[in-house]
Amino acid sequence: MPLTTSSIYPPPSGEFMKWPSRRSVVHSTKGIVACSQPLAAKCGLDVLNAGGNAAVWWPKSPLHTCLPTLTHPAAGLNMTEPTSTGIGGDMFCLYYDAKTGSVSALNGSGRSGGKCTLEAVRKSLGLADDVVGEIPMSSVHAATVPGAAAGWADTVERFGSGKLSLEQILAPAIELGEKGFPVSEDAAFYWQRYEESLRKASPNFAELLKADPSAPDGLRAPKPGDIIKLPNLARTFRTLATEGKKGFYTGRIAEEIVKVVQDRGGFLELADLEHHLEKGSEPVDPISLQFRGQGAAASPNGGVELWEHPPNGQGIVALMALGILQELEAQSQIPTFTAADHNTAPYLHAIIESLRIAFADANWFVTDPSTTTVPTAALLSQPYLAARAAALFNPSHTSPILPTHGNPTTAPFPSPALRSSDTVYLAVSDAFGNAISLINSNYAGFGTAMVPRGCGFTLQSRGANFSLGPPAHHHPNVLAPRKRPYHTIIPGLVTNLSDGSLHSVFGVMGGFMQPQGHVQVLLGQVVGGLNPQQALDAPRVCIGAGMADVGDVFDRTVYVEEGMPEATVEGLRALGHRVVVLGGWGGMGRQMFGRGQVIRWTVDAVEGTGVWSGGSDMRGDGGAYPA
Repeated sequence: MPLTTSSIYPPPSGEFMKWPSRRSVVHSTKGIVACSQPLAAKCGLDVLNAGGNAAVWWPKSPLHTCLPTLTHPAAGLNMTEPTSTGIGGDMFCLYYDAKTGSVSALNGSGRSGGKCTLEAVRKSLGLADDVVGEIPMSSVHAATVPGAAAGWADTVERFGSGKLSLEQILAPAIELGEKGFPVSEDAAFYWQRYEESLRKASPNFAELLKADPSAPDGLRAPKPGDIIKLPNLARTFRTLATEGKKGFYTGRIAEEIVKVVQDRGGFLELADLEHHLEKGSEPVDPISLQFRGQGAAASPNGGVELWEHPPNGQGIVALMALGILQELEAQSQIPTFTAADHNTAPYLHAIIESLRIAFADANWFVTDPSTTTVPTAALLSQPYLAARAAALFNPSHTSPILPTHGNPTTAPFPSPALRSSDTVYLAVSDAFGNAISLINSNYAGFGTAMVPRGCGFTLQSRGANFSLGPPAHHHPNVLAPRKRPYHTIIPGLVTNLSDGSLHSVFGVMGGFMQPQGHVQVLLGQVVGGLNPQQALDAPRVCIGAGMADVGDVFDRTVYVEEGMPEATVEGLRALGHRVVVLGGWGGMGRQMFGRGQVIRWTVDAVEGTGVWSGGSDMRGDGGAYPA
């Protein structure tokens, strides 16, 4: 009798990531798909090879909710990693058009319901008028309208090659759901971790569990290598494929979304989903910061320009931190670091303190700009960043007082703490020089873990990031009807300052770790001279918490990943940082530091041929795969 898959995997409490992984950069002239799930990547490669471009590939991958960068892999990621991402969540993307050299952005996040007033939600949660409240991750009120379905369709329509229909793009993911697929180690870990949340959230939890006669009630979370089928999720994808956005935001799926929410006391209505259908995903102008510091200006590309999605996303944190680092160098508060300084204590001290200052502003000011003015330009202005750098950084010691937000405008705002969690990120490039950076998420694991009957996906918990007052608090990110909350998921894209050509598309998943990962991975390449894979493999630091269930970014703790030089750890402590070194995987382990992907663009100097070079985080299950 053959051995079962469980015979080659450790028990649920075992450590499946026992040793650091060694990975090489992957090169291709035809394009690369980089994501956290190999089966989702295959969905994207199938689409690319069938005539799609970078944007067309993404919609075909429904496996990963936190990797919504491309429709193909995004759908595939939802299918294979519903523990992080899905069609019940939100997405954002950045797209580089090789013909025009332009960068475009698409906001695929959903809004609160029309009856989700501050007063109604506070009353439902039993909050007294003078109590500072929050929406629990598991609360029905954390469920906002899912934006991913419209985002996938709109990405294909706006950026796709036009050679493939949405039905063709989603076909590989649908096949995975109907025929079944083996579950990866990372996904299995979280599936088991969140099984109880699924069971408690709604009566439809069986749609996301494996039928097993040996289980106490015949159902359980899948283990590594287990085959699981998700026919109801495949059915949802098929409806989107054949009926378009209307099939998701009206009719059976919309009715089941509303029913599972209202049955638990929530306020979403059919009109809220129809409103999102009418609005669609929002084309927005990306925001950027030109970085010439740390010797970048003397390089052949003259420096780099980091592009991020604008608020309601937190990409502005990465831009502000990078800008503050540039000002600190200009003020001679930090040196021009060399490759030998990468991940030393002074180098990381500058990054940590710059991130703290950036978070202090963003965690107050970032909100839905369609309902509340966000002073984005003022926050990114050189005089403001220079003033913040001069006033709040000490090269010899961490600040004894955590920074509060500044006043780039005349608004007198105090700063609250927000939270964050799971996501998936994917990057795709094609033979034509186009590239897309896409991110998709449920927020914390399965999100609210509520499953609309017969739909096979969970509803996100993004509304937990709204401020709940008290009403007199006047926080910009306060809950209001038809409003988008502060969003943690951020795609990244980099161009060269010399000619505006593409440098890379990249991203790092993991709540508040995301902008921290953007800064560290980018500087690893710019300052450390690391290739995409090395930049991802390098040990990271995380201030506060990168995940929702551990602290917040205003906690003074600096988490340092195992593998960081001991001299660096002791050097940070000597600078006054409260350092905790984390190893292993589960709980307070490597998951704290996120999972990322990078695809770089270079040109062979002799042949004149463009070359894509991809890396994928060893902390995840996936990889970078050449077309």
